[in-house]
Amino acid sequence: MSGTLANMRALARRPRMRRVLRACVACSLAWKLLLVAALARAEAPAQVREVARIGFTVSDLDASVKFFRDVLEFELVGERELAGEAVERLTGVFPARVRVARLRLGSEEIELSEYLAPSTGRAFPEDTRGNDLWFQHIAIVVSDIDAAYAKLRAHRVRHASSGPQRLPDWNPNAGGISAFYFRDPDGHFLELIHFPAGKGNPRWQETGEGTGPDKLFLGIDHTAIAVRDTDASLAFYRDLLGLRVAGASENYGPEQERLNAVFGARLRITGLAAGGGPGVELLEYLAPSGGRARPPDAHANDLLFWHTDLSVNDAPRIERALFAADADFDSPGAVSAPDGGRAITAADPDGHRVRLIERTSP
Repeated sequence: MSGTLANMRALARRPRMRRVLRACVACSLAWKLLLVAALARAEAPAQVREVARIGFTVSDLDASVKFFRDVLEFELVGERELAGEAVERLTGVFPARVRVARLRLGSEEIELSEYLAPSTGRAFPEDTRGNDLWFQHIAIVVSDIDAAYAKLRAHRVRHASSGPQRLPDWNPNAGGISAFYFRDPDGHFLELIHFPAGKGNPRWQETGEGTGPDKLFLGIDHTAIAVRDTDASLAFYRDLLGLRVAGASENYGPEQERLNAVFGARLRITGLAAGGGPGVELLEYLAPSGGRARPPDAHANDLLFWHTDLSVNDAPRIERALFAADADFDSPGAVSAPDGGRAITAADPDGHRVRLIERTSP
């Protein structure tokens, strides 16, 4: 019983639960506990098998494929064109016709989407900063950051950081990691990251043909998203969807400022993981505060649109949990997915989109 009460109290500390309970000032304590218990059951963790891929919208699919293939050594897996009810209901865009390409680096995939109808929407905001709440990137692991940076310079890739930054050794969780932010042809942020021995997933230290030092670009470690409140995001990704916390750190100092191109940056960083695939990293800016909110009228054909695809076991259960949590949806609940099975497109507390996909067959 004591464990149940502790879980209820923890749930009651979440921002949304506090609002609900404050609205229930006339309720007795017993009714409040019953309300919290009912909401806790509604938000029981769902079974997320893996982070399947990360996707975003591009203005010119051919140019973007060339960039990721020629500069970053991704392999084109396949390309197709989608139209009709399934893609319209999943994306919330009507009427929709989309060219989609999937590319792979190592074991991880990205998905690039160019909208033919309606045509590509708003451009990626050029003045985007790392603490703006639409910010998202993928972290591409490299075996030699100096060589990877030199290749980017040879292709005249746009800087977002001033140059590769080595995080200081005083930071026990991040010290020795080197990273560099840059931008793709549409302005999306990307990251190069190099893990020294003993840091990051052990697979980034593997050697042998086609794995470690024999390749320059190795795979995707995580996608990172800017969040306003880590606890609120954990209530969504951990408590509702079932991802687990894999690590945390607090990063600051001149190296972090130059990496993020945000003066005075101090970040609370929380890494989340599923059973497979890249991680999801929450970036809460403790300073400077005041990052801009995601435009409420942004749509899937706008170039700031990203989606993180999660493979799940029980889409109807997640649908019920999301409705109980009052989440925002692009899709009208669980819908038929273009690839078969069921899928949901929903928003996290800051508007980042997740696609929860349940396949009917492997």
